[in-house]
Amino acid sequence: MPGMSAQLRREIEALADGETALRDNAAALSLAYREKTGQGRRLAVTRTDALSYACARMPATFAAVQRALSLALEQSACRPRTVTDCGAGTGAAALAAYSLLGQERTLCLEREEAMRSLGSRITEMAGVPAEWESFDILRGNVPPAELVCEGYMLGELAPADRGSAALRLWDAAQQMLLLVEPGTPQGFAVLREARNLLVKKGAAVAAPCPGDGGCPMGPDDWCHFSVRVERTRLMKQLKGGDAPFEDEKFCFAALTREKGKACAARILRHPETAKGRITLALCTKEGLTRAGITKKDPLWKRARKAEWGDALDATPGQKDLRE
Repeated sequence: MPGMSAQLRREIEALADGETALRDNAAALSLAYREKTGQGRRLAVTRTDALSYACARMPATFAAVQRALSLALEQSACRPRTVTDCGAGTGAAALAAYSLLGQERTLCLEREEAMRSLGSRITEMAGVPAEWESFDILRGNVPPAELVCEGYMLGELAPADRGSAALRLWDAAQQMLLLVEPGTPQGFAVLREARNLLVKKGAAVAAPCPGDGGCPMGPDDWCHFSVRVERTRLMKQLKGGDAPFEDEKFCFAALTREKGKACAARILRHPETAKGRITLALCTKEGLTRAGITKKDPLWKRARKAEWGDALDATPGQKDLRE
């Protein structure tokens, strides 16, 4: 699945040309997101902050939301025509949604003026007709849309504020609410708490879970996924490394008004391949399991092409109807 276009990334980086403090600022911003997130503090407030975020973090956020939404749409009949991106930052989630849906209307809600200003410029450069509004989720109701999404916003709030924020997001979602958080134990804990709260309010889980029941993950594990992001030369400089790519770890929950077709199983890790055997770590309706798939199993062809995060319409020994 293609990420942010190379042309758009070049245009964004061109906006940062001449920002001599960009590397130091990117490092400081990264440290703030690691150590101060979850305290309700303002983390990105200046134009340099916004540019640092757009160059260093936006491509990974875009990729995570795009992958999460694509997996959610597989299990749901929802095809939203309107999107509200809450805590939009510089518009990564809105752009990711547009790459899959081409929605008719996009509303980006963001508290920080520097992020709104740059995000408005970026969505315009990308050809996405988006409206941008100043908004603080702790002080107002989220405007309704068929798809409401947030990318790495919920976990930035103080713990006492997350429940009310999740309820406001859900109240605004006419078809689907997509929550995407960092693929860390802390990010997963934030997501699971919100998921459990909203299921009690009547939400159906479209993805990644095989059902609406309690999460089977133990205290020492967490459900997360991964997407690969190509690094530009500037990203390498900002992050102080030469690796041509990075793997963005994320967790997500897609909640819908109407129950869709739940998958039979979700692949929770990279498949392990050996001669004549593929081992899959799976979450099923019955719980967590590791399954060894051989050539005699009806799932063999599907397993050979499977990736971390993919859904299966069958469990080992059964035919996957999508094959």
